[in-house]
Amino acid sequence: MSGGGRRRLGAAWRRRRPLRTRLALAVTAAVAFVAVVVCAAAFFVVRSALYQQLDLSLTQSARLAAQREPGAAPGTLAGECRFLAAPACAEVVPADPAKDPRTPGLLPVAPAAREVAAGRRAPYYTHITVSGHPARMLTTDYARGRALQVALRADTVEDGIEEAAWWLVLTAAAGVLLAAVLGYWVSRTGLAPVTRLTATAERIAATRDPRHRIELPPPGREDEITRLAGSFNTMLGELEQSVTAQRRLVADASHELRTPLTALRTNAELLARADRLTPEQRERASAALGRQLREVTGLVNDLIELARDEEPRPLVEQVRLGPLVEHCAEVARAHWPAVPVRVRVEAPAEAAVVPGVPARLSRLLGNLLDNAAKFSPPGLPVEVELTVPSGGPEVTVRDHGRGIAPQDLPYVFDRFYRAGAARALPGSGLGLAMARQIARAHGAELVAEPAPGGGALFRLTF
Repeated sequence: MSGGGRRRLGAAWRRRRPLRTRLALAVTAAVAFVAVVVCAAAFFVVRSALYQQLDLSLTQSARLAAQREPGAAPGTLAGECRFLAAPACAEVVPADPAKDPRTPGLLPVAPAAREVAAGRRAPYYTHITVSGHPARMLTTDYARGRALQVALRADTVEDGIEEAAWWLVLTAAAGVLLAAVLGYWVSRTGLAPVTRLTATAERIAATRDPRHRIELPPPGREDEITRLAGSFNTMLGELEQSVTAQRRLVADASHELRTPLTALRTNAELLARADRLTPEQRERASAALGRQLREVTGLVNDLIELARDEEPRPLVEQVRLGPLVEHCAEVARAHWPAVPVRVRVEAPAEAAVVPGVPARLSRLLGNLLDNAAKFSPPGLPVEVELTVPSGGPEVTVRDHGRGIAPQDLPYVFDRFYRAGAARALPGSGLGLAMARQIARAHGAELVAEPAPGGGALFRLTF
């Protein structure tokens, strides 16, 4: 297999490994590396300390030999180091090989020793073998033209180093094993919230039920994984609300469409037998069919816009609210001739200007005026006021009807919501929901509140 193929295989294998395995391997490798490095460093420290102690003994033995035999001739001074418990053995080495004694010495003589004797090299230590046993030798200057070689058996040092190496190897192996156990424990403990998160996500995918939540630890034990789980729970809450709203929208829409569709079918079947009807009956059935078609068309269009849950973004322009309010009031007077609509503008024309889409803002104000006119008793006015307080332009629409009951106030902007007093009135319950959606799309806030002296007041603040 080529190098590129092996690299691709290795990369694919790494991608297939679970995160817990990768984390355990990473922790094991890190702790094992530290354990091996520490044991290796300890080995070299022990080895250096043992040889340093042996070198100190060699230095003292060389000093004693020089004091005991000052100016000795080339040859062996002491040869006891062939025995383990004997003192050091020593030899005098001349710089000139011609001055060597006829009897070979116990210690080997290297060219470097001749250089020390001649004064061309500093004293040094070296490892040698004496009578088949390991030894360590010091070569140092002795007298003019001569060097002194002192050797000691190194068996105990070598045995100590070997024993320390074995113990350190066992310690490193135990460290690697402990690292594997710790790596598994860390990965299992550290990724437990991730495991719960994954299990919850899989359960939601299998059951399609977003009500599940991840269990969080008690306060005071938050970490990055806990914050991730909290964010996931928040996302699940938003998903649950979205799914609930979608199901409620579908259920409410089907309920609201059932009645007009039944009436449409009834009138259509009635017109299908037009030969049995009088001209007056046919005219009434045709008018009812047209009216119901318009109602269903408007309801479907409103549903489409609300289901999008966002405003279309055509070209935005600067909208003057004064003329817009006057235009919407004129349209409301035409739709509700029995209800007077009074407009009061207390703002300079240049101050009451907002960026927006005129058609959508007209729809917003039209819905508010239609809602107010629907609940106003005949003869009592609907009051519209445009002001510019310190925060920005504000439009209020007030009626003089029964007002909004406290238990209904939190729900007046919900889709298809109707208060008990409004169930007999025309409408689908989508007007105020659409008004708030348009207001939020334009960066405005629409609220409902009881009006002083009775009635309802809707406040639109840009």
